[in-house]
Amino acid sequence: MFKVITDSREKHPYKFKNSITKKLETGDYSIEGYEYLVCVERKTKADAYGTIGNGRSRFIKELERMSELDYSAIVIESSLSSFLVPPSFSKMNPKSCIMSLISWSIRYGVHVYFADNREMGMKLTKSILEKYFMAKNN
Repeated sequence: MFKVITDSREKHPYKFKNSITKKLETGDYSIEGYEYLVCVERKTKADAYGTIGNGRSRFIKELERMSELDYSAIVIESSLSSFLVPPSFSKMNPKSCIMSLISWSIRYGVHVYFADNREMGMKLTKSILEKYFMAKNN
């Protein structure tokens, strides 16, 4: 069995059974003992737009760290069709946001997943970490 690590700076963390909270260097979620191998970065739609826009340079540094891991993913709590409707605060073109995510996934080898909502994001994050753990331990 594995323990999910939740980054201590995560503002609205997912709740997993058998999990611990501590500072992660990269990402919001990982597996105990695999912190330098796998991570999942969680984003709401609003956070993703902010990161792609105003927080772009900071996020690129995060992507560079993520690229050094064996497996890294971004889970966005939104369906793709919903993501194409920008938050009210954003002046960004949604197609430009999608193109940035695609470009970054190719350049940095970071997998991007859209989950319809927070609950689906949590399930997807758990599945990613579980499948990674199983692949490394079988």
